[in-house]
Amino acid sequence: MRIRGPQLPHLLLLALSLLVPVAAPGAEPAKPAPRFEAPEALPTGVGVAALEVSPTELRLEGTFHSAQVLVTARLENGERLDVTRLARYTLNPAIGEITPSGQVSPRGNGRAELAIALGGRTARLPLEVVNLEPDPKVDFLRDVNPILSRMTCNSGACHGAKEGKAGFKLSLRGYDPVFDVRSLVDDHAGRRVNVASPDDSLILLKATAAVPHEGGQRLQFGDKYYRILRSWIADGAKVRLDAPRVTRIELLPADPVVQAIGSRQQMRVIATYSDATRRDVTAEAFIESGNVDVVAADAGGLVRTLRRGEAPLLARYEGNYAATTVTVMGDRSGFAWREPETWNRIDELVAAKWRRLKILPSDLCTDEDFLRRVYLDLTGLPPAAEDVLAFLADARPTRVKRDAVVDRLIGSPDYVDHWTNKWADLLQVNRKFLGEEGAKLFRDWIRGEVAGNAPYDQFAHRILTASGSNRENPAAS
Repeated sequence: MRIRGPQLPHLLLLALSLLVPVAAPGAEPAKPAPRFEAPEALPTGVGVAALEVSPTELRLEGTFHSAQVLVTARLENGERLDVTRLARYTLNPAIGEITPSGQVSPRGNGRAELAIALGGRTARLPLEVVNLEPDPKVDFLRDVNPILSRMTCNSGACHGAKEGKAGFKLSLRGYDPVFDVRSLVDDHAGRRVNVASPDDSLILLKATAAVPHEGGQRLQFGDKYYRILRSWIADGAKVRLDAPRVTRIELLPADPVVQAIGSRQQMRVIATYSDATRRDVTAEAFIESGNVDVVAADAGGLVRTLRRGEAPLLARYEGNYAATTVTVMGDRSGFAWREPETWNRIDELVAAKWRRLKILPSDLCTDEDFLRRVYLDLTGLPPAAEDVLAFLADARPTRVKRDAVVDRLIGSPDYVDHWTNKWADLLQVNRKFLGEEGAKLFRDWIRGEVAGNAPYDQFAHRILTASGSNRENPAAS
């Protein structure tokens, strides 16, 4: 079966229509699902076969470096379960401390072993703490800028807005550190930063609500973020532009599968810097769910599952992004996989997805259903009566005669008309904006691309890079 360039956008549009919920015009935005925090527990009657820990070894460098530990139980039935908040932790010697949610922070230099126990199984994580100092040096790019983002100070709704807020402006999401340091240190005669008396700096007084702050309290006096900001101010409130910057981030675990609705999954965000060092930044990263009906993401990388389905997760940190997909299975007891018939590579990929989600596909559709669907998909028109009768009377094998119909329809005049209309609609070919001549030229150009079987990537490239007069180059419209 031939696959032509314009067929690909059709497949993409179909996939998007299945994945993206569309709200009715004027509908109120969906409200987040109510939060019911059921206590976590191991499944009844299923033992723990082994405990797996991520990372396999941990190195904390500096006073303010913390890291997220992820503990996964491999159950006797083969399933995997996040048990980070259920496990018992013992650190010997006590050169650090670990919260019930698995966040490890340093208390003294040295080496130790973190023992993790649950369900009669144990695992061990080597821990090393280095460069812990009573007077730590803080870097603006590595330490301060992520905090300003985490506190949403530089968000579009706060001081990162186009005009800033209350006379104080930061670059949106910290993309311009030089501008931000100047705003903090130089503006208002340096009132926001007091190097001689850091605790009297307006940025700290506002953030702790010691003085009125429209954005409310963002810090607790003496907490980790407060100490980082204070240390930076006490060290002169400088920015080192040659400091290593984040080049990419990873969101772990990749494509986790959560078996029970209501269970939680801990995520980790690891940043890689330009000097090749890696650092756990889970606490400061932003993780957002692309389907809040299925999954909700909390601060600290904890994901809550709300119903069966799939949800994309997007992690953001210092201008870098990473994504993965969370699958929530729900109760699939009694499921038995039955391998469907596959005709091509796409069928194989779809079948693998069904198997992973424990979904049994429908049987092959009838010839009548197939003909109606393929005509509507490719030409936007139902088949004529004589086409239906001829197809049903065709004695060739099902696959052969269906492929023949697809080959006949793709590239046909009806196909070209249908996909010209679709792309003209998507690209807003409108005489109100382009004029009658411009709209006709642009539409004719689109028709030529579809009829000429232009590959989708080349079609998009020609539109995105077009310049000049839209009379001479209609794609510039």
